[in-house]
Order: sequence, then structure tokens, then C-alpha cells
Amino acid sequence: MKMEQFNNRNVSENGYYLVDIEDYPTDGWGKFKRVVKRTFRGELFVGLWVVMREMVKFDVHTIQYPQEKMPIGPRYRAMHEMKRLWESDAERCIGCGLCEKICISDCIRMDTKIDENSRKEVSSYTINLGRCIFCGYCAEVCPELAITHGGEYENGSEQREHFIMYEDMLTPIDVMKAGAQVEFEGFGAITPHEDARVKKTPLAY
Repeated sequence: MKMEQFNNRNVSENGYYLVDIEDYPTDGWGKFKRVVKRTFRGELFVGLWVVMREMVKFDVHTIQYPQEKMPIGPRYRAMHEMKRLWESDAERCIGCGLCEKICISDCIRMDTKIDENSRKEVSSYTINLGRCIFCGYCAEVCPELAITHGGEYENGSEQREHFIMYEDMLTPIDVMKAGAQVEFEGFGAITPHEDARVKKTPLAY
């Protein structure tokens, strides 16, 4: 019957096809039956059964935050970290200023000075996390792999200066001596087999 009605369709004056697949009820009893038919379907009871089944289970699907935390993916871009050199525990940052120039949020501020050995060193380095959008450009452009994004996403504080000072981002000396500095696997991190991928400069051309 529905196929016959579909084949006997009429074309309106606007060019649209009028298809009468199901007659809409006009009386109250017909409308009530249609509401009941659409409401109490099999899918409704299947969903209720799934909900009741999960309610009586004793499996806990939530974690006790903040005591327990979900693992963070390797490419998650959270609060910044400043790395040290493994050989000398010195700071990797050379004060080139590329991170400050590439920052599209204009939230990085860096000041440098010349030390007693006529070498440039970072005298002031701050990141305004209130403006940062965690795009990862600063970590990607860093030539020394000094700045990376870590997995620490809890940046609540009562002091404005905690957002964020260079000393707070820098890896502590005791962590470096213990060999516990974690290299991030996302933007600005050392990738596996990097030595094999770098092309050596030939001695003669």
C-alpha cells in the first residue's frame, strides 16, 4: 500500500513531490494511539534494562579524584616544563627568543643578559597562563628542546606570580641527579631514533 502511494505521488506547483506515506490521524483516539505506539517501543525497554543492569552492579567506573588521576596521553599539551642538559645539569634554554616571537597569544616574556663569560643567559622568563592557548608552537620551534609541554594540568593558585615563573618550570637539580627528568613525547621532545634520522654534514662537497 505504501509503495502504491509512493508511486502515485503528485507534483506540487513548486516542483516538490508530495508523498503521503502515512495518514495523520485527525480524531483524538487516533492521535492517542499514535502517541502510545511511538512511545512504548522495544528500544525504550532495552535502554531501561541496560540502565537497571548497570545500577545493580558493584563495579565502580569513576576514579577518586584528586587521589586518583587518569593517565595523560603523550601528546597532551598541559603546563610548560623547562628541561636541563643530561651531561651537565645546565639549563637548555639559550635565550634565543624564538618562543617569544612565535607565540600567537603574546604570553611569553623573556629578558637576557651577558654573564661574566660573555655568554648570553636568561635573566627573566615568564609565561602568562591566563593568555596561553597551549598551541605548542613554543615547544615546536625551540632549537634546544628546552621548553616542552608536560602532563600537569592543575594550575590553580592564589598567587598571580605562580602563572608562571621560570624557576617553577625548570627541572630541579635533585631530579636531574637522580636521572628522573622525563622527556615529553609530544611537541618539542626528543623523538625515538633521532640520531639515525639526522643527516650528517659531509666533510667535502
